[in-house]
Amino acid sequence: MKSCFFLIGFSFVATANLFAQSVIDTSYATTYYQQKVTLFNLLPNTKNEIIFLGDSITDIGEWEEIWGNKEVKNRGISSDNTFGVLARLKEITEAKPAKIFIMIGINDIAKNTPDDIIVENYKKIIDNIKTASPATKIIVQSILPTNNNFTAFKNHQNKTEHILFINAALQQYCMGNKVTFVDLYNSFIDGENKLDKKYTNDGLHVNGYGYMKWKEILVGKGLMR
Repeated sequence: MKSCFFLIGFSFVATANLFAQSVIDTSYATTYYQQKVTLFNLLPNTKNEIIFLGDSITDIGEWEEIWGNKEVKNRGISSDNTFGVLARLKEITEAKPAKIFIMIGINDIAKNTPDDIIVENYKKIIDNIKTASPATKIIVQSILPTNNNFTAFKNHQNKTEHILFINAALQQYCMGNKVTFVDLYNSFIDGENKLDKKYTNDGLHVNGYGYMKWKEILVGKGLMR
């Protein structure tokens, strides 16, 4: 009888542990997120907006100055993920922007969100934009590489296979759905397929040289000028 109770108890614990491991962290509403969203909601919409949408890698960029264009708006929020972008898209699309440049997903990866969930969220983001603002040109930018030679942001490191899988899935989806895909990844790697240290000082975010490289790529593809 004791053996039976032990097996039942073990089965229960194993099931509970499996469930705990399968729970997806969909959280996004940090204090900073809420501060930024309330501000974005109160700022006036303008004509022909060009939106850069994403997480801290976008947030850090001084996009208006990078492009010398007041129509360019920064809608990056540090620590944001695909769930957070989905939750705040109304503010993005209500101005009927001319273009939206999207880069999101590395924070989902850091939380071990399954790759297919990240890709599905991306599809929802794209579908939402197409429905709410059909004339907007959507540009999906690949997730950038990381560099594990740096000690900061350990949860974001050693996830190259996930980054590559998501980038490939997004590129395929964009090709089949008339959405522009930009491969930034391969322009930012070094000889070891890591984020080149000349573009970063923490292994995750890019420095000024990285933003200038980013600009160069978008100009070269005729997406900005």
